[in-house]
Amino acid sequence: MARPREFDTDTALAKAMNVFWEHGYADASLPDLLTGMELSRGSLYKAFKDKKSLFLKVLNNYDEQAVSDAVTLLTDSTQDGWGRIFALFGSIADTVDAGDRRGCLLCSAIAGPAAYDQEIAAFATKSLDRMRSAFVVALNEALPPAQVAPLADLLVTQYVGMRIMSRTNASVLSLRRNIIALKAIARQP
Repeated sequence: MARPREFDTDTALAKAMNVFWEHGYADASLPDLLTGMELSRGSLYKAFKDKKSLFLKVLNNYDEQAVSDAVTLLTDSTQDGWGRIFALFGSIADTVDAGDRRGCLLCSAIAGPAAYDQEIAAFATKSLDRMRSAFVVALNEALPPAQVAPLADLLVTQYVGMRIMSRTNASVLSLRRNIIALKAIARQP
């Protein structure tokens, strides 16, 4: 008879997320994960199989939380489409202004392991497609149909770029200037 797990899987995944945020996928060592998750080697391998499987589960949780929150914001019709878009980008600058420079775990995966791992790339693409579709919903309220698709692509690129920049020493002012530039493109005050 197998022994029952002596840890909460959701808590372990949240702790693993913090390790991957701190070290990145490539540099998160097994000892880092074991210490950060407060698990034994056997428990980690039994529950999550290997580092990549663990990372994909962490990304899935991140997608269900953070990406879903962004999608909900962008598709919520209680404010105008541009207002939702600027609220999302403003939240990036606000998060950095509050001292959180972790960025977006999905965007970090795009800039890192998705470049060389097809399974991680496929997951990241699926999540970015959700974001793009949400931008399309917001933009459909504000633009002629022919302008929606190219601008949705630009906004996804801008989102990823700003989230990656938020992990660097980029100033909050620089992030806010990106929002001003987006407003100029949108011709919004």
